[in-house]
Parts: sequence; C-alpha cells; structure tokens
Amino acid sequence: MKVNLKPNEVVVKASDTSHLTNEDKVKGKLILTNQRIYFKSIDHDKDEFDFELLPTEISEVMVFNTYSFFSNGLSLITKDGRELKFTIKKRDEWCRSINYMN
Repeated sequence: MKVNLKPNEVVVKASDTSHLTNEDKVKGKLILTNQRIYFKSIDHDKDEFDFELLPTEISEVMVFNTYSFFSNGLSLITKDGRELKFTIKKRDEWCRSINYMN
C-alpha cells in the first residue's frame, strides 16, 4: 500500500483500521499527515472507499463506543455532511491529532 505524498508532506500517524460503511466493514489503513488524512483499503476491489480529506473539509471529530463498551470508534464529520466512521486503536490520540490540524 503506497500513498503518494505531496511536496513537504510528512506522515504523522498511521494505523490499521476498519472503515464502517453502510454496506460493509472495509479494512485498510488510516494515514494522518501534516497536510491531510488518507484512507486506503487493503482489498483492491474496495478502492472506491479510498479517500483523502483536507483539514478544512472536517467540521467535527467525534468518538464513540462499538458494541456499547469498546472505546475504539472514531467519526469524522465533513462540512458537506458526510460521516466517516472507523474502528481504530488509540482513538483518543487520533482525535487529538486531527483536532490539532484544524
């Protein structure tokens, strides 16, 4: 899995994750750089779920519990109304790092 970084872009944090969509649970990697957030799916047949977000496109970062007691849910709300949900380890660190970008 390779992400083409822009000039002067540096990876700050990366982690295995599952992107929770309406249809499926897509396994992949969430990558935070000093300029944007990327999601890359592991399966090439799930490439339609890959995305990149600029910090200016994010209106809110929220956390949630999965199965009512696992504190591993991270939700990104975009300014155009989309909600991107993930299960990820150390979600509180991710939340702080993403909020720091804004």
